[in-house]
Amino acid sequence: MYIPKNIYLDENEFPRYYYNILPDLPEPLEPPLHPATREPIKPKDLEPIFPKELIRLEASQERYVKIPKDLRDMYIEIGRPRSLTRAYGLEKHLNLPESIRIYYKREDLSPTGSHKPNTAIAQAYYAASEGFDRLTTETGAGQWGSALSYSCQMFGLDCDVFMVSASYYQKPLRRILMNLFGARVYPSPSKETSIGRKLLKEDPDHPGSLGIAISEALELAISDDKTAYALGSVLNSVLTHQSIIGLETVKQLSAVGEVPTTIIGCVGGGSNFAGLAYPFLREKIKGKSDTRFIAVEPKACPTLTKGKFEYDYADIAGLTPLLKMYTLGREFVPPPIHAGGLRYHGDSPSLSLLVKLGYIDAIAYPQEDVFKAGRLFARSEGIVPAPETCHAVRAAIDTALDAKREKREEVILIGFSGHGLLDLTSYEQVPGF
Repeated sequence: MYIPKNIYLDENEFPRYYYNILPDLPEPLEPPLHPATREPIKPKDLEPIFPKELIRLEASQERYVKIPKDLRDMYIEIGRPRSLTRAYGLEKHLNLPESIRIYYKREDLSPTGSHKPNTAIAQAYYAASEGFDRLTTETGAGQWGSALSYSCQMFGLDCDVFMVSASYYQKPLRRILMNLFGARVYPSPSKETSIGRKLLKEDPDHPGSLGIAISEALELAISDDKTAYALGSVLNSVLTHQSIIGLETVKQLSAVGEVPTTIIGCVGGGSNFAGLAYPFLREKIKGKSDTRFIAVEPKACPTLTKGKFEYDYADIAGLTPLLKMYTLGREFVPPPIHAGGLRYHGDSPSLSLLVKLGYIDAIAYPQEDVFKAGRLFARSEGIVPAPETCHAVRAAIDTALDAKREKREEVILIGFSGHGLLDLTSYEQVPGF
């Protein structure tokens, strides 16, 4: 059967529902705990900082969550459904037999170049509909901050972004993009908050971390009842919004008669990986699939591969609820690697549970190895992967070459989470360019 380079869906085939994995988990998640009392948190405790619809979705046992028609129309307006691409160029470069096929889901085609608008638009939509005037957030490499800035201007919301300081200076083009969409962007730790000022006093050259940036964004949101906080990963509501990636891909692979044997994505907090994998993973949980799922992270921030599965705060100041997850500790500050979107001390509770139970494999790579894979992908496919995405590409290449040596069939699916056109200086600065 001939398989085209790009596999498309019609607008009418865009999902009408999100997929929520909570009712299908092999065992229930441990509840989030209140940061002060350490008792299970109540929905009303979150209402000062989150829209009510997002709070409801956080613990919902509704498997398929209806997407409002006007929100669905906005997804289509920004280019969904997105194409699924057969990596013919990469396959040729690796001299793979026809029994080994590689596909990648093109989330780089969004207006801001990554998968992040899938939840940013939803969060801005619900915040505006519930009367908030402003959203505040954190960002690592800038993909999430760019997406939220873009989404806020669509709904007439103000936007304040605390960007991890190391990335703020490494990636000025991301900051410019956020400013272009009207956001105010601060290097974190910043002078805008008490936690930021405290950390800068201790270390004026502090590189920052996502945990610190979350604390700063939350401090701003808590101080103003017209400001909501938006989180780009980890939360179940975020992963549910991102499920449109996998729901589209299920239809696309089915259309060409393919069943993936291995699904690979990079992991920082888990939204990109879960968005692609969870609609497929449901079948594995039910015992109807033996697909392998690989979550890839940097060795510089090895949350899933070296962290502990325990309760921890999502931020450094301890303002967030405690979540049961894999964590390196809320005070962990990773080195300033270029894959800023993967520099987070924790991971999504549902993803962490599935790793712990053996449904998902986790691996880690050093920075130089993933950039080599990114260069190879750029030269064979003509698309520059984001530093984060390079992690998934590295694992896909290794999986394909292993299958070639072992003479086994593989259908590999990559979550191509974003392009690296605003990260070209990162490629230049890594040894081997």
